[in-house]
Amino acid sequence: MKYQRVLLKLSGEALMGSRAYGIDPQQIVSYSKQIKEIVDMGCEVAVVIGGGNIYRGIAGAANGMDRVQGDYMGMLATIINGMALQQGLEDVGMEPRLQTAIEMEQIAEPYVRRRAIRHLEKKRVVIFSGGLGNPYFTTDSAAVLRAIEIEADVILKGTRVDGIYTADPEKDSSAEKFSNITFKDVYQKGLKVMDMTAFTLSEENELPIIVFDMNTEGNLKKIISGEDIGTLVSK
Repeated sequence: MKYQRVLLKLSGEALMGSRAYGIDPQQIVSYSKQIKEIVDMGCEVAVVIGGGNIYRGIAGAANGMDRVQGDYMGMLATIINGMALQQGLEDVGMEPRLQTAIEMEQIAEPYVRRRAIRHLEKKRVVIFSGGLGNPYFTTDSAAVLRAIEIEADVILKGTRVDGIYTADPEKDSSAEKFSNITFKDVYQKGLKVMDMTAFTLSEENELPIIVFDMNTEGNLKKIISGEDIGTLVSK
């Protein structure tokens, strides 16, 4: 394996599958099987999922909702997604652990760094939900901070697109894909990888990011095996 411990970042929208909103059970099954595949190889996996398929705080603020209230609603949405993935992983025979930045002891463990690392060492998938527990921070920021805390080797950002392009490939057929790019070049070219807070934190801690198509089954295993899938962002 090229990577021993990874943090997988999934968007909430990824869980919608072909639906307009909510959670597609088939998408949960697909992701759970792919995650199990790399855990069976010996990889330690933590996951952070967004909540945009249910509620996005910044969108609520744009429509008159108090931003802080909206962000907390978004955090709860990430916990719902985390519970769904937890069930999916259990259904394929795994023992995942759901940890939340907001204490909800009836349904999840509170986030404790040492406990999370111990779970990973026992080959349990740890799902970090609830963002960072504070408004104005995205799940991208939560993913990078948690990855640093658990000493992950890399952040794997699963999307619908197979990497980073010069423009949106879904809108511009002439867009060219980068196989490798530096943090500095991402800044200079104005490319969208993560929000700036998260991206800067990743750069400062020399934590590489791989952006790849999570919806193509087998890609996750190929990355762990060392194949060049997606786009690698590094120093």
